[in-house]
Amino acid sequence: MTKLQWAVILSAVALFFLLYFGCERTPPDIAALEETRGLSAEATTPDALMDAAKAELQAAQVAPVEALRQEAESAMQDSAKAAAYQSLSSEWYKLGYPAIAGYYAEELAGIRNTEESWSIAGTTYSICIQRSGEEKVRSFCTGRAVRAFENAISLNPENTAHRVNLALTYTSNPPPDNPMKGVLMLRELNQDEPDNVLVLNALGRLSIKTGQYDKAVERLEAALQNEPDNANTNCLLAQAYEGKGNTGKAQEYAEKCRSLSQ
Repeated sequence: MTKLQWAVILSAVALFFLLYFGCERTPPDIAALEETRGLSAEATTPDALMDAAKAELQAAQVAPVEALRQEAESAMQDSAKAAAYQSLSSEWYKLGYPAIAGYYAEELAGIRNTEESWSIAGTTYSICIQRSGEEKVRSFCTGRAVRAFENAISLNPENTAHRVNLALTYTSNPPPDNPMKGVLMLRELNQDEPDNVLVLNALGRLSIKTGQYDKAVERLEAALQNEPDNANTNCLLAQAYEGKGNTGKAQEYAEKCRSLSQ
């Protein structure tokens, strides 16, 4: 994946998927045990996902990723392994398998251990949640996205974008035992940072999704007061006013959305 493509995916972190409050400090031995339990409970595995993908692809498509996989396995230095993982993530993403792309982005983050690399891994998994129609794949990507965003938070607890991304991961695929978890996380974050545009945009998007257009307009207009030229806010306002049936306002914000997005 090119630097521009990585930048686009990272930008999506701030616009679409997001995180919440700081990670709980857990002793290393307990954290390792919890991680092992979490992985053992996964609905599928990276190897199973790759086997299924290879069965769907042509030999000419499989050959490059297989060569990169062997390159990563034989690499003696972390720098060479990281380069192979980045290329693998890029290739699988271009082939249309964000779950596998996310796995290799996660492997890369394990080497670099930066908030940016964990955020990219989480965002790639979040794209998988949005695109996949298989519940086991969505479940796999949800658990991995949560863990990646939590790692990003632990490295920089002050970065609100990571917290919003985590919350939106939960809203994209809510836990069966706590379906409002993501929404409640966003609301609490909004109480702590009432003027934060990322949070207001996230809440506005959710309001549009649930047909609460008046509430969406209220939140997005508040965001617009803080950042009048925020492209995401203007685009969302166009959708919100269209939902309300106000075609004039919808057209006004749609034009500004196009202008700011160019």
